[in-house]
Amino acid sequence: MISIDNVSVTLDSRSILSSISLNLEENRIGIIGQNGSGKSTFARLLNGLQLPSSGTVVVDNYDTKADGRKVRARVGFVFQNPDNQIVYPNVREDLAFGLKNIGYSKTEIEQKIEETLLEYDLEYLGDRLTHQLSGGEKQMVALLGVLIMRPNYVVMDEPTTLLDLRKKRVLMEHINELSQRVIMATHDLEQITHFDRVICIHNGKVYADGNPKEVISAYRNLCQK
Repeated sequence: MISIDNVSVTLDSRSILSSISLNLEENRIGIIGQNGSGKSTFARLLNGLQLPSSGTVVVDNYDTKADGRKVRARVGFVFQNPDNQIVYPNVREDLAFGLKNIGYSKTEIEQKIEETLLEYDLEYLGDRLTHQLSGGEKQMVALLGVLIMRPNYVVMDEPTTLLDLRKKRVLMEHINELSQRVIMATHDLEQITHFDRVICIHNGKVYADGNPKEVISAYRNLCQK
């Protein structure tokens, strides 16, 4: 479980999040809110990319401030723009990056890459150059770069924003099949109607939390004010 206890985030003397307390334990959680609401900052709290100014974020009994490395081993993060995540010119090299950092042998790395590509029917991407990939293919490679590390949770910050309708559908099919718990910040409301829980962030606070249909409806009403 991810436990958020009285968390506030202040950046450059500006309050981004204020006094948020939540327990995140459902398999699929959506995070919604208007631009500037604080939802991306909230997402980054969950694996220690953003540390709280006050309060605590605890993942499976590990505090993001004190145990950042252990937290990041449990919580993978997929950025909105895959170009911010893909660092190597070849797909296999990029997928190997995280595994090298935690000490896997060359043989083990090659095996894990093959297993992961086959698991998601993406073996055709293995030898491609990353700069030649489409937006949807890049987003899948970014997702695979997280999944190959076998985290317990996958946090995504607006992963469908740069995709067309077909690529959104393909990506969401893969996301829906994941065994990991997924927490996804998004503007794409129709993609999270089947989630277990949706949280709406507004002005740095929790505006609504619970059943997706009810929270999305409350958010739509908020946007009309």
